[in-house]
Amino acid sequence: MLIQNCWQVKKCGREPGGIKSAELGVCPAATESRTNGINDGKNGGRSCWALAGTMCGGKIQGSFASKLSNCLNCDFFKLVQVEQGKTLISTKEILKLV
Repeated sequence: MLIQNCWQVKKCGREPGGIKSAELGVCPAATESRTNGINDGKNGGRSCWALAGTMCGGKIQGSFASKLSNCLNCDFFKLVQVEQGKTLISTKEILKLV
């Protein structure tokens, strides 16, 4: 199984050097080193739902609290849950790191 980060799956272009990084900025998920390795991702690439300022639906999201309901319904979040199974690091544990 190939583990992918959110920017690879969602193709948002906000990773460093991505096609939309100059226009929209580099996404915090791609650079948040405190979450590196969480759920087998690079930086925040597999914990993006717990990070403020990520992109969903073509627009930059705000705080964790304001975006959580969107994230819980996100196909990528659901994919990570399935792929990680019992090894999934909880949102609560991720928030302790950031």
